Amino acid sequence: MDTYLQESEIIDWRDRQIMELAEKLAAGHDKVEAIAKSCFEWVRDNIYHSCDYRMNPVTCRASDVLDRKTGYCYAKSHLLAALLRANTIPTGFCYQRLSVDDRGAPYCLHGLNAVYLPDVGWYRIDARGNKEGVNARFTPPYEQLAYPIRLPEEGDCATIFAEPLPIVVETLQRYKTWDELHNHLPDTLELTWTHNLGALVT
Repeated sequence: MDTYLQESEIIDWRDRQIMELAEKLAAGHDKVEAIAKSCFEWVRDNIYHSCDYRMNPVTCRASDVLDRKTGYCYAKSHLLAALLRANTIPTGFCYQRLSVDDRGAPYCLHGLNAVYLPDVGWYRIDARGNKEGVNARFTPPYEQLAYPIRLPEEGDCATIFAEPLPIVVETLQRYKTWDELHNHLPDTLELTWTHNLGALVT
């Protein structure tokens, strides 16, 4: 599990502000599950999704996401991982491949997290931010993610990555405004995708 606790350039969880917030979110909670829920709900509800709110700049590094209070789903997953790792909770990165407009091509990656809960095992959580039609929650052992898999070319990647995908980091660092990124969302077919249509709880 050490791999899922490491600090990196992007998941810079030893940043002072991240450490302070992680401690605050864990206060009063004894169980890993309660701390994980507290961190998840804070990122989901307090960091504004860049596209939903048309906010700049595009963020990537966890500390920048916290400082700017905005990020795409990928960036929000970076901050959530940092907060959880700061609380010594193993956390990884998961991806879905989804239709951008829910009608087919083009497709893009969607970023979320998997957290290791002692009584459950790996459990996926999606802090992208709720809105009409999106109701992601922390309800272990049952997943309640933001998006179900509906189309044949959509899918879940079963791998839990210790670090964000390079294509995601490169894309976030290349574009400076929310609309530029929205027009160049990362996508790849190089991962192993499962197509269990309708399997996710919404």
